[in-house]
Amino acid sequence: MIRVVLVDDHSIMRQGLRAVLEREDNLRVVGEASTAVAAVAVVAAARPTVVLLDLKLSTGPQADGLELCRELTSAHPGLGVLVLTTFVEDRLVVEAVQAGALGYVVKDVDTTELVRAIRAVARGESAFDPRSASAMARALSGAGTGPERERLTERELEVLRLLARGLSNREIGRELFISETTVKFHVGNLMRKLLVGRRAEAVYAASKLGLL
Repeated sequence: MIRVVLVDDHSIMRQGLRAVLEREDNLRVVGEASTAVAAVAVVAAARPTVVLLDLKLSTGPQADGLELCRELTSAHPGLGVLVLTTFVEDRLVVEAVQAGALGYVVKDVDTTELVRAIRAVARGESAFDPRSASAMARALSGAGTGPERERLTERELEVLRLLARGLSNREIGRELFISETTVKFHVGNLMRKLLVGRRAEAVYAASKLGLL
């Protein structure tokens, strides 16, 4: 069972999300919060798998959710934070990942894509809608290449692009007509080459290098 906490300052948005998510067999909304203070308490009490987080909470600045994301992921290792917001600024997407978010989607995403993103984050994988992935790539593609890294193969780049869409190893295998074991091999190689330890970090690093 994937346990979800909703953090959004609009009650009607939370109600709509709850109605959508609880139609899914293995998703359960175990808490809601409209402020950062309430979110900290609810997450500590409910121990969710995933927090669905809006970046704009009513009493703070435009991106006060970023600090909350940082606080939650620091206090609860293994917690998956998926940003669900109306803002698609390049800087915010990058800063959300830096703050510990595993995914970033905008609020007009369709239900199927949202559920897929939640499931990916629950598995510890990254999930970005196409606009968010593009925003991160735009923001970081000119940031320099950093230390010399081993080049990714064409297949590894294909796997990386599907990782950025939040697909699981099994889904990537189906897309590329290769086995799940082979996908794991490519993911391991590309993470080693990018000098990272997590899938979301691989997407971030690849965007910084202009690979996405």
